Amino acid sequence: MSNRGLTTALIAVGAAQLLKLPWHYRKTGKWDMRKIAGSGGMPSSHSSGVSALAAYTAAKHGMRTPEFAIASMLGIIVMYDAMNIRRHAGEIAIQVNDLDADVEKLAGHHPGIYHKRRKKQLKETLGHQPGEVAAGAVLGVLIGLAGAAFSR
Repeated sequence: MSNRGLTTALIAVGAAQLLKLPWHYRKTGKWDMRKIAGSGGMPSSHSSGVSALAAYTAAKHGMRTPEFAIASMLGIIVMYDAMNIRRHAGEIAIQVNDLDADVEKLAGHHPGIYHKRRKKQLKETLGHQPGEVAAGAVLGVLIGLAGAAFSR
């Protein structure tokens, strides 16, 4: 016996991850297969997954149930984290990654490499813009409702 709610949420996560590839191509003109497994970008797979779970739960069990309350609170926390904490961490990573060039500019040696650069850059696309979270949520709700409609 499978857990249809979990399966629906995982399908929503997968769908959002797959949609990142053509969205990135549309935005940049470049195919980047790493987008399928990466975090950040349009649409938010985190938002898609938790929204699918909440929508599925509401459709199957009702909105006045503890199950829906739990799924909704999980969704609120995940989407807040993606849009705020993780996005700000990504913005800080951009500044840290640019620190070498900033130091060279301040020292009057730009462009040039007069000190050792970081070999590994910090990941800059950790979180999401509000529109990316909203798009993931809409995608998730649609998949969650479809999952509920097609379940027994």
